[in-house]
Amino acid sequence: MSVKRRNRVQISRVQPEIEGGRYPIKRIVDDVIEITADIVADGHNALAAVLRYKEETQSEWSETPLEHDINDRWQAQLRVDRLGRWQYTVEAWIDDFASWQRDLKKRVNAAQDVAVELLIGLDLVKQAATRASTVEKADQDTFSRCIEAIGNQQNIAEAIKVALSAELADLMRRHPDRQHATRYKAILQVIVDPKQAQFSAWYEVFPRSCSPHPGEHGNFNDLIARLPYIADMGFDVLYLPPIHPIGTTHRKGKNNNPLCEPDDVGSPWAIGAAEGGHTAIHPQLGTLADFRKLVAQAKVFGISVALDLAFQCSPDHPYVKEHPEWFRMRPDDTIQYAENPPKKYQDIYPLEFQSPAWEALWEELRRVVIYWIDQGVRIFRVDNPHTKDFSFWEWLIESVKKEAPDTIFLAEAFTRPKLMSQLAKLGFTQSYTYFAWRNSKWELEDYLTTLTTTDLKEYFRPNFWPNTPDILNDYLQVGGQPAFKVRLVLAATLSSNYGIYGPPFELCDGLPVEIGSEEYMNSEKYEIRSWNLDEPHSLKHYIAQVNKIRRENAVLQSNDNLKFYPVDNENIICYGKHNDDFSEILIVVVNLDPNWVQSGWLKLPLEEFDLPPERPFQVHDLLDNRRYLWNSSRNFVQLEPHTAPAHIFRLRRYQRSERDFDYYF
Repeated sequence: MSVKRRNRVQISRVQPEIEGGRYPIKRIVDDVIEITADIVADGHNALAAVLRYKEETQSEWSETPLEHDINDRWQAQLRVDRLGRWQYTVEAWIDDFASWQRDLKKRVNAAQDVAVELLIGLDLVKQAATRASTVEKADQDTFSRCIEAIGNQQNIAEAIKVALSAELADLMRRHPDRQHATRYKAILQVIVDPKQAQFSAWYEVFPRSCSPHPGEHGNFNDLIARLPYIADMGFDVLYLPPIHPIGTTHRKGKNNNPLCEPDDVGSPWAIGAAEGGHTAIHPQLGTLADFRKLVAQAKVFGISVALDLAFQCSPDHPYVKEHPEWFRMRPDDTIQYAENPPKKYQDIYPLEFQSPAWEALWEELRRVVIYWIDQGVRIFRVDNPHTKDFSFWEWLIESVKKEAPDTIFLAEAFTRPKLMSQLAKLGFTQSYTYFAWRNSKWELEDYLTTLTTTDLKEYFRPNFWPNTPDILNDYLQVGGQPAFKVRLVLAATLSSNYGIYGPPFELCDGLPVEIGSEEYMNSEKYEIRSWNLDEPHSLKHYIAQVNKIRRENAVLQSNDNLKFYPVDNENIICYGKHNDDFSEILIVVVNLDPNWVQSGWLKLPLEEFDLPPERPFQVHDLLDNRRYLWNSSRNFVQLEPHTAPAHIFRLRRYQRSERDFDYYF
């Protein structure tokens, strides 16, 4: 049996880590990552450890020391200051000098003879000096001086002083003996994204419904004219459904009718016609120059344009004739259309990602993404990614982000939880969630606790949508304007990323195509709609205020600081977000009942907030600018759904005024 190399140090439980390093964690640029590890060794020797890290393209590793925390747990911080994929791991070793210095101090304190121990230490210092023979002259001079002092048996007191000095300890730490160091079994990874990956407000709109003239097909210039309206509401991502030519074969009519009329415009997701496919623009929307103008003008308003990435084709898509091998053929030599039995979608041909010609297909789809990146797009909402090949997404996203590391991919996958989390592990920057169907207090608390306190927080970035063109849930159908206000506040404050489908949302359109359906009546997916944006019941000003609060309060720009607080009424939910030292605290209180006034007593942890329980403090409602004086941890709230269904309170800790009396503000 062969003898293994010396391996006295064991490293385990390095965190954060996803499945042994198989998948990367996610952070945004300039984040500081807390990295911990369990490090043990046999015996009582002192240990030393470093965190090794680098941006993926760098050839050399950088290092920072890990500090001992408690119970063999070690920790270090890593600031990721540039976009891209980073790597990190842990290395540790027996620190013979630190062990010797620690024991020498004990012997000196016990008044023991340490002449021999000084010789042992002298040998350790000489070995380090040899390792450091090529370093800068200052270290060489310090080594020489220390060696001379420790080796002087005629002046033991000076030898001890130098041997125990912090200067020598620092010098030896810079030149350790790592010959038998242990390195962690895995090189872990972190994807570093732009800030917009963590904090964003999305607004979805159909450009063809933006014409100022009812019934006319809108275009990019019409949408440009609407940018001030969108910017005034405070959105920074403008998401467009597919902008490509729409097929005519089996085109769907209004309200998803399988039979269409001559003037029906069809579904934008039936991509491809004689005018082109995924890199072409629907002629009635405008030209490529018009689209570039839209992207540029949106940027002026601080808005990024997001495109829909729907990898599917209409029967009229050029791929169908040019590359029939990219589709699934049926035994009757026809192409398999999309189905969800018993539903049939004859206007859609799914791509076959397991085709024998898969490599050419994958490269073509990557070309599509890069094409739109070249037009200035950096955000993509990906349609139904869970119905495509996992390995394709992992390859595509990693490949694209090597060229454009600021690219953001939002996964539209309303599917099983483990499938959704798997897509996030594979690289999707953000993810749609079950928020649209979580309406009760216990559902919201349970779901958010899962998202923010489990491993999901390391790689799954939720994006909360109260509505989409496909989802008009019962709550919005029957709750009227209060329901839309409630869902807005919940989405915008529970999650740092959220979005709405407008104008139906701000105009409180809750009419389904039929009872029991989540489809809109007269859905924009199948027809052009005209909207009166100046309706008196519009929520545009309320939305603008909520988004202003999000921008001005940094605690709402992340999710790992969320805490729920008890209220003795199941129709009222209370939660808060705060910074690390609780100097900034927001408390959100929402009436989940859109029909009736609800009241109750909520309880706040004043000790945690560093607020003396015996003293009054003020809470400032940022929604209506009212202020309330509260006197204890238990406080009464009452919310009327039609006038004030929610509070967003700001409170800060105790301050001292210039007049030298105590107050809270």
